Amino acid sequence: MFILEKGEYPRWDTWSSSYRSDCFVSLRPIRMQDSQEHKISLFESADFKGNKMEIIEDDVPSLWAYGFCDRVGSVKVPSGTWVGYQYPGYRGYQYLFETCDYKHWNEWSAFQPQIQSIRRIRDMQWHQKGCFLIPSSATITK
Repeated sequence: MFILEKGEYPRWDTWSSSYRSDCFVSLRPIRMQDSQEHKISLFESADFKGNKMEIIEDDVPSLWAYGFCDRVGSVKVPSGTWVGYQYPGYRGYQYLFETCDYKHWNEWSAFQPQIQSIRRIRDMQWHQKGCFLIPSSATITK
C-alpha cells in the first residue's frame, strides 16, 4: 500500500519507498475527519497490552528516539488519520490508520508487528472538502 498526498510523483521511487511497483491495481480516497485533535495510541502487544505510547498532533520520525520499541502489536485511533512506517524516517512499508481500534497487527495488513515511525495526514488543512472528484464519464486507458 502507498499513501499519496497532494504533490507530484515523477518517478515510481518517489512514491513507492524504493519498492518496485510500476502500476496501480486499485485506489481509494482516504477518509479524513474535520477534527480539532489528532491522537493515536500505540501498544507493544496485541489487545492493547504492554507499553503504550500516545501521540497527539506530532509526527514521530523514530519511535525508538522517543523511548518506544519498534514492536507495535495494536493501535487505537480516536481521532485523525495516520500513516505508520516500517522503518525510521518514514521509510519502508506504509500502514494506514483511520479512526478505529486495531486489536492485532494483522488488522492493518502488516507482515510483522513492526512500526518505527509515524505521521499524521494533513491534507484537509489545504482543501477542506477533499480533493477526490469522480468525473461524470470516467474512462480508464492503458
